[in-house]
Amino acid sequence: MKVDFAAKQREFVAYIRDPEHNQPPADVKLPRIGMYRELLFNNIDNFLSSNFPVLRQLLDDAQWYALAQDFFAHHSSASPYFSEIPEEFLAYLQNERVGMDDFPFLLELAHYEWVEMAVAIAKDPSPADSLPPDDLTGCTVALSSVAWPLAYQYPVHKIAPTFLPTEAPTQATFLIVYRNHQDDVQFLEITPMTYRLLALLQDNGPSMAIACLGQIATEMGHPQPEQVIMGGLQILKGLVEKGIVFIS
Repeated sequence: MKVDFAAKQREFVAYIRDPEHNQPPADVKLPRIGMYRELLFNNIDNFLSSNFPVLRQLLDDAQWYALAQDFFAHHSSASPYFSEIPEEFLAYLQNERVGMDDFPFLLELAHYEWVEMAVAIAKDPSPADSLPPDDLTGCTVALSSVAWPLAYQYPVHKIAPTFLPTEAPTQATFLIVYRNHQDDVQFLEITPMTYRLLALLQDNGPSMAIACLGQIATEMGHPQPEQVIMGGLQILKGLVEKGIVFIS
C-alpha cells in the first residue's frame, strides 16, 4: 500500500506541536516522538526566555508554559531560523493571540525587549564617532541605523514585578534604544519633540538640521520658533555625542 508521505508529515507535526489535541502517528513509538517534541519545545522555550527576560519574570511557570505552548502549537513561522524566533513570537502576539487574559502592556513590552535584541545584532554602517561642532546650524544630520525611536502607550522601560500598570497613562512614553560607540545597547527616555525630530530623520534620511527643527517649530505653532530651533540644536549636539545621530 502506497504511503501518503505528506499526510504522515502533517500528522507527525500536528502531534509535535500540540499532543493534547492530536493523535500520535500510529507507526511511531511514543517515547521517541516524546523526546523529539521535548527537544524542539525546550529550544523554543529557551530562545523566548532569553530574549524576553522581563516578560518571563512577570509570569509564573504555568502562565509562561501556556504562552510558549500556544505559540509553539499555533504560529506558522515564516522563517526556518531559530535566531528569528523572537520576531516570530512578536508577530504571534500582534496578529494571532486574542481573547487571552494577558497584561494590557504585553505586546508593547515584548516589542521593547525585541528591539533591544535587534539593535544589539544589527549591522551598523554609520561612521566612527567624532566630536560634533559647537554649531550644527549648517550641518546635515542622519539617524544611526542602530538607533530606534519608539513610542508606547505604556512606560515599558519601567515595567517589573513591582510595577504592573493596568491602564495606559494619559501621556505616551517616548524612548530611543541605541547602540553606543562601545557597542553597548542603551536606552534614553526622550521628549515628544526629540521623538519627532528623530522620526523625521528616520523617515527622510540625512537632512539639514535647521530645516528639521524649523518644521518642528511650525508644527508646534510656537510663537518664537527661534527658541525651538536653538534648543533643538543643543539636543542634536547631545545626540551626536551619544552616537544616536551623526553628521552626514
